[in-house]
Amino acid sequence: MIRQRTLKSSIKATGVGVHTGHKVALVLRPAPVDTGIVFCRSDLPGNPAIPALAHNVVDTRMATVLEKDGARVSTVEHLMSAFFGLGVDNAYVDVSAEEVPIMDGSAATFVFLLQQAGVEEQAAPKKYLRVLKNVAIEQGDRRVSLAPFPGFKVGFSIEFHHPVFDQSETTVDIDFGEVSFVKDIARARTFGFTQDVEAMRSVGLGRGGSLDNAIVVDDFRVLNSEGLRFEDEFVKHKALDAVGDLYLLGRPLIGAFLGHKSGHALNNLLVRAFLEDAAAWEEVTFAEAAQLPAAFANMQLSPA
Repeated sequence: MIRQRTLKSSIKATGVGVHTGHKVALVLRPAPVDTGIVFCRSDLPGNPAIPALAHNVVDTRMATVLEKDGARVSTVEHLMSAFFGLGVDNAYVDVSAEEVPIMDGSAATFVFLLQQAGVEEQAAPKKYLRVLKNVAIEQGDRRVSLAPFPGFKVGFSIEFHHPVFDQSETTVDIDFGEVSFVKDIARARTFGFTQDVEAMRSVGLGRGGSLDNAIVVDDFRVLNSEGLRFEDEFVKHKALDAVGDLYLLGRPLIGAFLGHKSGHALNNLLVRAFLEDAAAWEEVTFAEAAQLPAAFANMQLSPA
């Protein structure tokens, strides 16, 4: 039986919220079977819990924001992507402010923390959602879709009329049966434009952003002295975001995602539409490792 997984031990870290600029203490803790990923506001009375589920998304401006019973937590997508990439089903995430720390702008630090905490199997079958039919949403020239696929695949394309993007790859087609999330995806950083900084900060966003936690692009070039980590880092980060948004299904997905000029808002609309169509999916478990799609066997499914 392919089993659910949680953390072996708790692990702590601190960082800064990219939008609030607030210092944040983060604790990742083990959780019982069928808990899912649950964010807890350790700075609020009663440590209120916010399950990481699509219907709890209340804002998607520049980040995915969850809220339940008045408690909210934002910028969850990179950590959710790391949980998915390491096959973690159940965990508590304590945050001492309203935003998950941005770390270096990718999922790599969260992957490292999860690897340090270790992962252990639990006495219950791991549940997957398998796509049974196509589901698609379009808004103007932006579009997203899910389709049946015997594994997990993410395709993404971006369009920016800018010299930097003219010189970089703007499409990816990532079959996780062939590509390592940890090695090839997790290190892709978020990015932003200097021309947008003032507008973002006027509405309370981007106050903690810096060259240490984002790729920053001016009118002509990348300002980070080290340059890009991958030739296709920009579009890979959009794929990383999509993986995190898809994990708000509450289960790993067996299927193919395709996005063009999509962001958190459209990703969330797709996930909700998919869940609401009972004919579009089925929940499945696997009795033996040999039955497991290669994509999930590659996501470090053996306990640390």
